[in-house]
Amino acid sequence: MRTTVFYCKKQVLPIFVMVFFLSACGYRFAGSGSLPGGIKTIAVEILKNRTSETGLENTLTNDLIYEFIQRGKSVQKNIKKADAVLSGVIESSSIATISRAQQQSPIERQIRITLNLKLTRPDGQVIWSASGISDYEAYNVAADKQATDMNKRQAIATLSKRLAEKVHNRLTENF
Repeated sequence: MRTTVFYCKKQVLPIFVMVFFLSACGYRFAGSGSLPGGIKTIAVEILKNRTSETGLENTLTNDLIYEFIQRGKSVQKNIKKADAVLSGVIESSSIATISRAQQQSPIERQIRITLNLKLTRPDGQVIWSASGISDYEAYNVAADKQATDMNKRQAIATLSKRLAEKVHNRLTENF
């Protein structure tokens, strides 16, 4: 019986010490900080789309808004009521074949999207900006064009959510 209690204490002590040190050093998850410049409320403008992907601006803008709300940030619809406005441009989207069965038959492609964003106060002062925020997502190429297009749309949806998370994390890092 004694060895069992002693063994359990051996396991609990390192866990307790780790929790103590992590809480003492201010450790927190990425993107869990506050908005820069003392901003409390944010408005997100519809992104400008410089790509040939129709509707990409709506998808990315909606995912950005959703990400901020999910992370507990106050998002205003009215730009005039917000402390700052997040705006930007979808600079590019590119598609590349990443695997082939033969010379002319792709099996898998990837889509890459690149954003440029800035956070400004109502008076026009830029608080934060980031250029070249990009990511990519692979999708399967099917024999049917409609199936391939559906796979591409799903890849864009996944990529949009990941980009929104990346933007939020970069915006709330207090480095």
